[in-house]
Amino acid sequence: MAYLAGLVAFALTIFISVCLHEAGHMAAAKSFGMKVTQYFAGFGPRLWSFRRGETEYGLRGIPLGGFVKIVGMTPQDEVEPGDEERAMWRFPVWKRTIVLLAGSATHFALAILAIWIMAMTMGLPSQERAERAAASPPTIEVLPCAVIDAHRDSCLPTDPASPAAAAGLATGDRITAVNGTPVTLDNAITTIQGLPWNRPATVTVDRGGQSIELQVKPVLVQRPTMVDGAPTGAVKPVSAMGVGVGSSVKVIMTYNPVSAVGATGDYTAMLAKGTLTSLQKFPQKIPKLWTAITGGERDPETPVSVVGISRLGGEAVEHGLWDVFLQIFIGFNFFIGVFNLLPLLPVDGGHIAIIWFEKVRSWVYRLLHRPDPGRVDYMKLMPVTYAVILVFGAITVLTIGADIVNPVTLFPR
Repeated sequence: MAYLAGLVAFALTIFISVCLHEAGHMAAAKSFGMKVTQYFAGFGPRLWSFRRGETEYGLRGIPLGGFVKIVGMTPQDEVEPGDEERAMWRFPVWKRTIVLLAGSATHFALAILAIWIMAMTMGLPSQERAERAAASPPTIEVLPCAVIDAHRDSCLPTDPASPAAAAGLATGDRITAVNGTPVTLDNAITTIQGLPWNRPATVTVDRGGQSIELQVKPVLVQRPTMVDGAPTGAVKPVSAMGVGVGSSVKVIMTYNPVSAVGATGDYTAMLAKGTLTSLQKFPQKIPKLWTAITGGERDPETPVSVVGISRLGGEAVEHGLWDVFLQIFIGFNFFIGVFNLLPLLPVDGGHIAIIWFEKVRSWVYRLLHRPDPGRVDYMKLMPVTYAVILVFGAITVLTIGADIVNPVTLFPR
């Protein structure tokens, strides 16, 4: 029941976010005197509406977004007699740019507000402390066994007893070296997995300030192969000592309302960098969606649709992970904000690119003492627009299919 409630709650936050996106366009347009005739939440048949001034507000039957109708967005749009001077395309470039940017700005504002709230309540990861933690000796938790199966995290009677426990390692020890080579949290797992199995290894630990050397005989287990931090679906034999590794350095920090501003800026910058990197890798992830649909392992870094992201929100609520719920909400809004600025029609970034192309072209023609070539004919760009819609429509279908038959999950079963 909690899962279903979380799923519905996250789907509702997506719907509200998209409606606020359109409200951002509307508010900016009205502030400049452009005429806005309609603002609706949802698509399809009209369920309810009312008129205030020159704008009709309402709700439609398909809750998959919303729309705002601004008179004369392009020179090719039909405009009622008397509204010609209020057509959007007649306004200065900077005003039209602000109106088009307002949608993405709304997503960024929602994400930044959520980050600021999270900084004061649940805390944010400190990049400086994360780097210090990665460079420090790992603190270990001694497990009762060394789990053999790559797709299981709990012990079975068939799993060998923990070699670390047998050697005398204890939870809370900090591993400083393996076979005389210093280790950090950043390389501890790969160092342990690369040990010859069933042969003693010298593990040096710091226990309460005292350095102790212990002989551990690793066992052979199966673990997922990783590429760029993500599992590929394949497994490989590696060595294990039956320990979990972590850091004694506190990475998550909470802030007061003032200090949270700086932390929010740092986290936003980190999120922006990650989002741009993700977009750059987007094309190479598409074939992996087909692999997931046809029975292969689902790469957790492949794109997810509103179906998949709502399922993740449901899982977060089911397990009481409200910080994860909020992080997914933040990531969604930031990604949509950036994606919407891509210079492709029909998204806002495509319209921004066109109006600035017109501006630069007019400036160049003036320098050359040639007549202004006028406005771009959007009708001639329709084949390109349809091609973009077709490509992203196909990707959406693939993503929804993968999210139904082979979803990304917070808790793999």
